[in-house]
Amino acid sequence: MKVRIDPQRCQGHGRCYDLAPELFGDDDEGYGMVLNDGEVPPDAEHAARRAVSNCPERAIELIEENQP
Repeated sequence: MKVRIDPQRCQGHGRCYDLAPELFGDDDEGYGMVLNDGEVPPDAEHAARRAVSNCPERAIELIEENQP
């Protein structure tokens, strides 16, 4: 699983990096940014889903990787 932030939608509320600091950070202007190429470790999946559901602009997307 990976996460992605749409920079056109992000308004810099900071909920993503407050809820999941292991997955998100903020840039110099306070907008959310994805850390570690967006890879979500299995133990951080719940935090990633919380960040997605709490983003007011719906700027965060979860990308489910297909298992073979």
